[in-house]
Amino acid sequence: MTLTLYLHPLASFCHKVLIALYENGTAFDAEIVDFGNPESAAALLDKWPVGKIPILHDRAAGRTIPETSIIIEYLQAHYPGPVRLLPDDPEAQMQVRIWDRFYDLYVSVPMQKIVTDRIRPADAHDPHGVVEARAMLDQAYKMIDAHMQEKRWATGDDFTMADCAALPGLFFASIVHPFTGEQQALSSYLERLLQRPSVKRVLSEAQPYFSMFPYREAMPARYLEAM
Repeated sequence: MTLTLYLHPLASFCHKVLIALYENGTAFDAEIVDFGNPESAAALLDKWPVGKIPILHDRAAGRTIPETSIIIEYLQAHYPGPVRLLPDDPEAQMQVRIWDRFYDLYVSVPMQKIVTDRIRPADAHDPHGVVEARAMLDQAYKMIDAHMQEKRWATGDDFTMADCAALPGLFFASIVHPFTGEQQALSSYLERLLQRPSVKRVLSEAQPYFSMFPYREAMPARYLEAM
């Protein structure tokens, strides 16, 4: 196989790229990275010494592509499929990139701060950082709810890279920091994302690993059922 994605099935940023791959039926090999296994970790570090996942290795081109948004744009440029996740129109492109970064930086990053703080040693917790992360999610939720009042997908009628970014952040964030009852546009958007076939496949593959999620007890029962 030409493409290999180094990933972990529970990692939210990996979900973003997997959604993009499944949207277009792009063929690839999945290489699960086990950071507790020296050989598995070394295989990743050999390709990308930063040690962050996901990364995409294109054997045919002899290239390693890091960072989720760059990976998705690379796939569209070099392995295009029927779904264009980044539109051609410059203004539409800018909107997709804005909301792609919004979901990564202001939903996924604070969500991960809350999650990782729970598994830190008792003397290494960062309560102030968690408070800041929750405040950021509150602000992000308000902005998304307002933005989605009359939209089907993140930037309009078409499913894009921004929606690939939105799903994993909102999925896990809604567990660790639930939406308010008044945020109906936000809640409805997440529900539409959850019905997307590519999303169902990603979450179905992640389900066997949900027991490892630090907030497993807060997961709605429906997330633990067959997708």
